[in-house]
Amino acid sequence: MLSQKFVFITQSTYICKNKSHQSIIMKKEEIITPDMIEKNMSYLQLLAHIFPTVAAASTEIINLEAILNLPKGTEHYLADIHGEYEAFQHVLKNASGNIKRKVKEIFGNNLREAEIRDLCTLIYYPEQKLELVKAAEPDLDNWYTVTIHQLVRVCRSVSSKYTRSKVRKALPKDFAYIIEELLHENADDHNKQAYVNVITETIISTERADDFIIDMCKLIQQLAIDQLHVLGDVYDRGPGAHIIMETLRHYHSFDIQWGNHDILWMGAAAGNECCICNVLRISLRYGNMETLQDGYGINLLPLATLAMDVYADDPCTEFIPKLEKMNTGFSPKEIVQLSKMHKAISIIQFKLEGDMIDRHPEWNMSNRKLLHLIDKEKGVLLINGKEYEMKDNNFPTIDPEHPYKLTPEEAEVINNLRHSFVMRDRLKKHIRCLLSHGCIYNIYNSNLLFHASVPLNSDGTLKEVLIDKKKYAGKELLTQIGLTIRKAFNSDTEESELQFAVDYFWYLWCGTDSPLFDKSKMATFERYFLKDKATWKEENGYYYKLRDDEKICDYILDSFGVEGKARHIINGHVPVHASSGEQPVKANGKLLVIDGGFSRAYHNTTGIAGYTLVFHSRGFELVQHEPFSSAEESIRTGSDIKSSTQIVELSRHRMLVNDTDKGKELRHQIQEIRQLLYAYRHGFIKEKTK
Repeated sequence: MLSQKFVFITQSTYICKNKSHQSIIMKKEEIITPDMIEKNMSYLQLLAHIFPTVAAASTEIINLEAILNLPKGTEHYLADIHGEYEAFQHVLKNASGNIKRKVKEIFGNNLREAEIRDLCTLIYYPEQKLELVKAAEPDLDNWYTVTIHQLVRVCRSVSSKYTRSKVRKALPKDFAYIIEELLHENADDHNKQAYVNVITETIISTERADDFIIDMCKLIQQLAIDQLHVLGDVYDRGPGAHIIMETLRHYHSFDIQWGNHDILWMGAAAGNECCICNVLRISLRYGNMETLQDGYGINLLPLATLAMDVYADDPCTEFIPKLEKMNTGFSPKEIVQLSKMHKAISIIQFKLEGDMIDRHPEWNMSNRKLLHLIDKEKGVLLINGKEYEMKDNNFPTIDPEHPYKLTPEEAEVINNLRHSFVMRDRLKKHIRCLLSHGCIYNIYNSNLLFHASVPLNSDGTLKEVLIDKKKYAGKELLTQIGLTIRKAFNSDTEESELQFAVDYFWYLWCGTDSPLFDKSKMATFERYFLKDKATWKEENGYYYKLRDDEKICDYILDSFGVEGKARHIINGHVPVHASSGEQPVKANGKLLVIDGGFSRAYHNTTGIAGYTLVFHSRGFELVQHEPFSSAEESIRTGSDIKSSTQIVELSRHRMLVNDTDKGKELRHQIQEIRQLLYAYRHGFIKEKTK
C-alpha cells in the first residue's frame, strides 16, 4: 500500500512514495486519505447501501473502468428541421446513411445492390416493407430465415461499441432474451449451430416472425444513433412539426437547443398573443395548416369568419400564400380564404405588437410601431419626414385616431385563439418535452451548441443585454434566458415575473439583442406593405460579422468554459448557400453551421436539403442531403436520401468513452467507489453481510 507521504507537483498531480521508496506519479483524484473519508462519510454511507460489500464495490469499479475503454457513441446533429417530418424521420431511420454503410460492409461481397437496398428499406420501414414482401414472396419461410440472420448480423455490428448492459436495456421486452442469445452466439460454432437455427425456426413456426423483424429493425435504428442533438427550429414552414415533436417525445436519447421558431410556439402556448399572431401568420404565409389544425386542433373558424367579412372585396394580393415551393394543392377558393386570413391576422399582430412595445420601453423597439405613420389619403408611410409608397392601402379595421386598438371582432378572435393555444393537451405535452430536454445552449463533449448567436459588441467582446432591470452577457445571458422562459410555465412564479416571462417570448423572437434573432429589426411590415426594398433590409448583429474569425470563436468558447483540444461551436439558423460555394465549416474548423435547408422552401436557396453532422469515435463527418421524395416512394422503390459525406475532422486516436463528458462522470464515480473501498478496508464503514 501507498503511504500517506506525498509531494505536491501540480494542482492535479502528486509524487507518492511507496514502502520501497519508489516514486509513483498519481493524479490528485487518486489520493485517498482518512480526512477525505471522514469528510464524505454521510455520502459514503449512502453509497454503501448500493454497494454493501468490498466485492460489490470492486465489481462496479471493474465494470466502469471497462466502459471507459469502449469507443464513444455516435452523436448526430440536426438543425432547422422546420416541420419536414418525412425527411427528418428518414434521416433518423437510416442514421444519415450509416446503416446502409454498415450493411454494405457486412454483405457487400455476398448481396447484389438491389438486395442491399431491400434490406435497408426493411430496416427503415419494417411494417410497410413486410406487407410488400408477403404479397410477392413465394417462399416466405425461407425469406424469414435468411432475413432474420441478416438482421442479427447488422444488429451485432451496430451494438458492438456498447456494453451488454446498455444493449440489454434497449432490447424490446417481448424478444429481449431471444435477441440477446442471437447477438452473442455464433451460428458458425458447430456446437451452437443447431441451437441458433432452432431459435429462428421457432420464431417462424409460432408466427412471430413479423413482430420479431419489426422489433429488430427498430433496435438497429436505435443503436445506430447514441445521442441526437437538435439545434433548434422544429416548427414552422413544413407540414409536420407536431409529428417531429411526437417522434422526439419517444426518442431514446436527445437534447434540443431552442430556436427562434420553437420559442415562438412556446410563447403561443404560454398565452403570448403577439406570438400567437406570428405563429398563425407564418402558417398562413406558407400554407402550413396541418400542424395548427390536424396536429393541435387550433380553431381557425372565428378568424376565417372575420377575414371573409372584413376583407370580402380585398384581393389581399400581398398575402397570397407561398405555395409554389410547398406543393400543397389548395383549391383557388381555399387560396383566396387563406390570403384574407393571412392579412387579418397580420393586422391584429401589428396592433398587439404596438401595445407590447409600449409596455416595455426598455426594449427600445419604438421604431417597430408603424401603423400610426400610415397616410391613407396619399397611400404612403411617413418615416422621419420621408414618404414611402405602399403596395396595399386597404385598412378597414385601423382607426387613424387609435391605430393600435383592436376592433371588438378582432378582440374576440384573439381571445378565442389564446384559449385554443393555452388549453390544447397535445401542445402542452410537446412544450413540456421542449422544456425537459432543452434550453438555449448546451455544452456536450467539448462542443458548444446553440441555435443562432451569442450577442457581441463591434470589437468582438460579449455584449451586455438587459433582462428585467439587470444586464447579462455570454453564458450568463443565455442561462438567464433559460430561467426566464421556464418561469412562464411554473405555477409558483409571482404574477409580475410571470407577465414579464410571457412577454419576453416575443422579444426573443424579434428583439435586436436576442441571441435567437440578433438583427437590427424584423422587417415584416415593410415586406408586406412597402415597395422600396431598401426598407426590407435586416442588418445582422456582430456575431454573424465576426464568426469567421478563429480568435472570436476561441474567445466565445473560453467564456463558456468549454475545454478540450478539439472544441467547436455548432449552430444553425442561417442557411448555408452550398450552391453558391459557401462552406458550413468556418473559423479554421472552430465553427460548424449546419443549417442546410431541410425546409422545402429553402431548397432553391441552399441547393441542398439539409445537413447532418456526425461525431463518432474517429472524428467529425458532415453529411449533405439531397431532397427526399417521400417515405411512400422509398418503401415502394427502395430509394434512399442521396447523401454525400465530407470529413471535417479526424482524431489522431480513436475516441473512447474516457474522452467524453460521460467518461469524466464515470471517473468521478470510480473515485467515489474507491473511497468506499478504502472505508471498508480501513474500518470506517462495516460491510453488510446477509
